[in-house]
Amino acid sequence: MDTQNVQSKNAEYKGTEIGPIRPPSEAESLLLRVTRNCPWNKCRFCGLYKGTTFSLRKREHVLADIDAIADFVDKIKDAEQLTGEARQRAIRRLNEEIMHAEDGSAVESAMHFYRGDLRSVFLQDANSLLTKTEDLIPILGRLKERFPSVERVTSYARSRTVLDKSDEELRALKDAGLDRIHIGMESGSDKVLELMKKGATKEIHIEAGRKVKAAGIELSEYYILGLGGKEMSEENARETADALTQIDPDFIRVRTLTVPGRVPLADDVRAGTFTQLNDVEGAQELLLFLQNLDVTSYLINNDHILNLLPEASGKLPREKERMTGVVEWFLALPAREQMIYRIGRRAGRINSQRDMQDARLRAWAESIIDGSHINAENIDELIARTMRTFV
Repeated sequence: MDTQNVQSKNAEYKGTEIGPIRPPSEAESLLLRVTRNCPWNKCRFCGLYKGTTFSLRKREHVLADIDAIADFVDKIKDAEQLTGEARQRAIRRLNEEIMHAEDGSAVESAMHFYRGDLRSVFLQDANSLLTKTEDLIPILGRLKERFPSVERVTSYARSRTVLDKSDEELRALKDAGLDRIHIGMESGSDKVLELMKKGATKEIHIEAGRKVKAAGIELSEYYILGLGGKEMSEENARETADALTQIDPDFIRVRTLTVPGRVPLADDVRAGTFTQLNDVEGAQELLLFLQNLDVTSYLINNDHILNLLPEASGKLPREKERMTGVVEWFLALPAREQMIYRIGRRAGRINSQRDMQDARLRAWAESIIDGSHINAENIDELIARTMRTFV
């Protein structure tokens, strides 16, 4: 159980904290750190929290963060409502306070949150639901009190942690203001999950996902394309599609595996026991996954540069034919055309079929290919190196 890894910290409050990560969909959200780091921290493909220790933050400390951020947001609002010389004086006072603020993270968070229209909050870090429900509910209540404009509060959670919460607790959290939970299922294959030391099985993921939905909380599940390598690519696609079909989450978010040298999985790559997919093989896995998926979810494949085909996103099942058509289009391209698209996409310049018809973009990509002597023999390693810089 995750709770065996929890270490409570009794340190004095030292000001607002901001964690290291959030989902792309939370780019404009207030990042409220409820826990530190990851309680599991054994996944072989992830290096984000290696060398760190998980801990719960005190409820009083999180509430102090909320109040400090809210106080500065109120000052910004008050200044913005003024006009003329009074407004200029208020802005000068704000700038002076920013320069000399003892809690710089509170000021940074407030300004970021204000620019994002004060609509969403993300509870950090990797598994905020490990916080006791009786501590989370007052935190959610304080958010609602201090930021009445907030429309969505979300959090990461592990499937095992969800199962440790009672149905009544999850419903209470929903009623208190928790709107969405992100779960990193990553794969529905028990073999892949075991290889990656995910600490959960397919059945655990299915049970937890259904439990979140039954509580009325939106569910966002993650699928890592290529997590089974070439050796288990078909199984990764089929078993993950089957698990997600049984859950039918609100959102499915695709991530393409990349393996930085610092993660444990890199040892398998160097030893030759795990073979990463190239872009073409990844597209083949994505197509198989889509073909076997029977859900009413939004599939989001366009919120990260790691993903090759952002156009293969949309509402299922309504847009399934269009989405599979995007993947089939890429797979049917001649090798040179695939190379142009791959280079353009990894540079963030070519992102669609329409972009491939743009003569200027094509000429740019071809100049890179020819100038850098990119060919069928070296493009996979070049792309892999490029992708490692994105994580």
